Amino acid sequence: MPARLLSQPNPRLIRLTNLNVGEWPSVPALDGTAPRSYASSSAMAKTHYPVDADKAMRELCRADRHLARVIRKVGSFPTKKQKPQPPFESLLRAIVYQQLAGAAAATIFGRVKALGSDGKCPTPEEILRYTKAKLRRAGLSRQKIEAVKDLARKTIDGTVPPLATIRRMSEEEILERLTQVRGIGVWSVQMFLMFQLGRPDVLPVHDYGIRKGFQHVYGLEDEPKPQAVLEHGERWRPYRSIASWYLWRAVEQRNAQRSEAKKKK
Repeated sequence: MPARLLSQPNPRLIRLTNLNVGEWPSVPALDGTAPRSYASSSAMAKTHYPVDADKAMRELCRADRHLARVIRKVGSFPTKKQKPQPPFESLLRAIVYQQLAGAAAATIFGRVKALGSDGKCPTPEEILRYTKAKLRRAGLSRQKIEAVKDLARKTIDGTVPPLATIRRMSEEEILERLTQVRGIGVWSVQMFLMFQLGRPDVLPVHDYGIRKGFQHVYGLEDEPKPQAVLEHGERWRPYRSIASWYLWRAVEQRNAQRSEAKKKK
């Protein structure tokens, strides 16, 4: 199996979880199927996008009347700036969280972090020094051990650039670099771009929540193909990350409405 498919989940095994700041949706990553989990509002609410919020909302409303209804209902998207994590720590977390529900993933990631000096996240050098048995005791599977050690090696050799460098790189350059790491696929890099770097024009069309949100907002009978979302999303440029945020929120609102309706029965 190609290494980069490790970050692609099985839709049948996902359930949505609330995320803490800097956390990504927990997703299975073994069979190459499209990501089903999507970013929850608790995580996205702490993600910033360096754009004029009023201008972005006006332009999205003008470009897409269907999305405009969601924007008017939800209101402004998050603009509060957060401090991004170093790429190594962010990607280490992404690998640990694959295939796991939020609580279990947080427990294991806490154990991995506790292996570092002074309770801090282990450095790449420390990860390489740890034996496989030590990482297994922390809760990592064989595949994840191989992935985190590959991440450490590629951080040390410069394939994964430091934060100061990666901030100046284009999305295409970042994608090309980071997907060289075992266990990091396109979807994981897109989440890094959106959650950690605050890039405003990313559209993760293989994300299940994006496609379900699109289906709901546009009243489609069937879930749209990624290519259809990508083509339609051209009208959202240069604010596709923000449009994505509204699609995620549309799904959350729909789910909340269904939950309330069930309670009333």
